[in-house]
Amino acid sequence: MSESIETKSLSRYLQGLTIIQIFLAYVFVVSGLFVNLLQLLSACVIWPINRALYRKINYHLATIIWSQMTFVYQWWSNSDITVYIKPEDLEKMRQENSLWLGNHRYEVDWLLGWVITQRLGLTGGSKIFGKQSLRILPIVGWCWYFTESIFLRRVWNKDKAKLERDIQRLVDNYPKNYNFTLFLSCEGTRYSNEKRLESMKVAREKGLPELQHHILPRTKGFVFVMKGVHKHITGIYDITVGFQTPKRPELSNLLIGQQCQAESFIRRIPVSEIPYDDEEKSAQFIHKLFQEKDKIFEYFVQHGTFDGAGNPKALDLKRRKQDLIIELSCLILIGLPSIYLFILFLLYGSLCSQIIFLFIIMAGIFGVRLMIQTATRPKHSTNPIKEK
Repeated sequence: MSESIETKSLSRYLQGLTIIQIFLAYVFVVSGLFVNLLQLLSACVIWPINRALYRKINYHLATIIWSQMTFVYQWWSNSDITVYIKPEDLEKMRQENSLWLGNHRYEVDWLLGWVITQRLGLTGGSKIFGKQSLRILPIVGWCWYFTESIFLRRVWNKDKAKLERDIQRLVDNYPKNYNFTLFLSCEGTRYSNEKRLESMKVAREKGLPELQHHILPRTKGFVFVMKGVHKHITGIYDITVGFQTPKRPELSNLLIGQQCQAESFIRRIPVSEIPYDDEEKSAQFIHKLFQEKDKIFEYFVQHGTFDGAGNPKALDLKRRKQDLIIELSCLILIGLPSIYLFILFLLYGSLCSQIIFLFIIMAGIFGVRLMIQTATRPKHSTNPIKEK
């Protein structure tokens, strides 16, 4: 018992060392930029000739990047997520193109979406509706761009035509057996009580029930997306996430190896039950969904778990070793040769070149931190798309 405690303490100590975190970040940056380069080449050479082949290639290239992110959650910090979903819905989830609607309460809830897709074997097909600035983010943003995520300026009059064009291009001749999952945040911003109170003013003006744990969903984006994808998906998934420990997890918690425990309650709604061809009824549908979603999260708040909220626990949705294998492969192919070259450089490099190298390292650390802050920074607008 004492040996186990000592081993865990040593592991936590090593995970907390800045030099270890820098090394992992270095491997991620080098491998990620290499994947981005391959994506760029495929976009220039293969996309104009064979879009289906391009999508198959980028499905696997994206898996390399996203798996390094899920590795941090599942293996580096030994964090877990328990999913509550009906068995028949879980089986369909593995086999179909789908639209995922989540809540956005935490800094790392986006990472849980990747974790779930990784356990389903769908990592490479995950795409987002995101703000325009995310596409210029090195590695992650560029990967989203090359895998045809849809970026918006959040001004409806400007985004409407772009949204229609990009959705049509995405679903056109998408290869079989390469399913995609589209992540859409109808709240459009990370939850805070101040933002909730502001959005509830709008709810009262519209005569809608007030929400206790969510921001009022914006409907125009959802209505328009459903009109574009309803022929190419058979169901949407309402995904509600809650963290048991810690209560407000941050990416920095995971990087230092702090274990997190999350739960997710997932409901499947067949497309046949969604009035996508009627804008008013479709808006009513999404408002009703969020009212139900709010009650589900209230159950989590009261009981500390989704167990008993209506769905059984998924027993066959456990960690897969794919992301662990990918991370170890990157460490071996990139990390070990780099350590060897670094030692040679320290022994035989000139003082001037060593000083320049130090500045490059410092710039790299700053760049990685800036990338993390940009990806996890709360959005200030309460509207995913400003409805004008």
